[in-house]
Amino acid sequence: MTTNFFNPVTTQTWTNGRHHVRCVKIIQETWDVRTFCFMAEQPVMFFFKPGQFVTLELEIDNQPVMRSYTISSSPSVPYSFSITVKQVPGGQVSNWLHANLKVGDELVVHGPVGNFNSIDFPAEKVLLLSGGVGITPLMSMTRWLFDTNANVDVEFIHSARAPRDVIFHRELVHMFSRIPEFKLHIVCEKKEDIGEAWAGYRGFLTQPMLELMAPDFLEREIFCCGPVPYMNAIKAILRANNYNMDHYHEELFGETPVDVQEDVLELAEQAEVEAELAEPEDLINIEFAQSGKSVRIQAGETVHAAAAKLGLHIPKACGMGICGTCRVELKSGEVEMEHNGGITDEDIEEGYILSCCSKPKGDLVVDF
Repeated sequence: MTTNFFNPVTTQTWTNGRHHVRCVKIIQETWDVRTFCFMAEQPVMFFFKPGQFVTLELEIDNQPVMRSYTISSSPSVPYSFSITVKQVPGGQVSNWLHANLKVGDELVVHGPVGNFNSIDFPAEKVLLLSGGVGITPLMSMTRWLFDTNANVDVEFIHSARAPRDVIFHRELVHMFSRIPEFKLHIVCEKKEDIGEAWAGYRGFLTQPMLELMAPDFLEREIFCCGPVPYMNAIKAILRANNYNMDHYHEELFGETPVDVQEDVLELAEQAEVEAELAEPEDLINIEFAQSGKSVRIQAGETVHAAAAKLGLHIPKACGMGICGTCRVELKSGEVEMEHNGGITDEDIEEGYILSCCSKPKGDLVVDF
């Protein structure tokens, strides 16, 4: 590393898009969880909102694969970013990363994006609730609050299977030991046969436990991430106590659910039938400027579907406007875009759209 690395003239700031990065460090967090740290070859300040995520663009068994992972590091350490991945039995990408990704390897990432973040919802008192590897976005938030000396009252409650499964345990204990306003609570779910000495909470998180750990939980801004049953249980407790759910935030992205995939296939079949019956004057012209190709589609079809009809592959991971991978620039025309946090207001103002969830209002020209 040379002094030029810190030259402000050559250092760039990370923006949502497609970026080449290199793995520079791998940390074994627990027996089945690893943190992968990345940097750019040219100096880049990786600023993002704590809680946001990136989408990895990989090639596994000669097939392109996209997968989204929360950034677990903090933007307060700006020249690199990290993702923390649990090895899931049968998981295609997590197992590939654990078995194959090495220090020095290069890959492509898209992002950062995501509405689940602590910057857009500031509060003096927050409650962070996580289950398992769902701790990663909340760890990013906690690191940010710790590093910036934020005047925030933090209650952090994490649920793990057993003591050996508590990710970032030593770092959490260190941070929470230095700031009186930060309070840490860990629940180990296995009541029997934990296999280690454990004097803390056991079992699944319940309302009595929550009241013991954070008696004022109804007064706090809440950020929650974990398995769906875990988050559903949390929401049930909050709703039973008339909590204002406008102050509840949860991480939503993941693999496209099977029922959504089936709906997409069914809608595609319907679209083919309707296209055969459509009058030519009712079709919308979509031009892809870089490729020089164009296609006429029905109203209600997406820009991504239009590209696919021409054999143009716009990268896509979720298909629901969450991951931000399919972002393209709109040169002219207007669309109706129903996204789920995969694009920022700044990107929209600059003319970008998510092709998977953007339906043309009329003729379009797309920069692709």
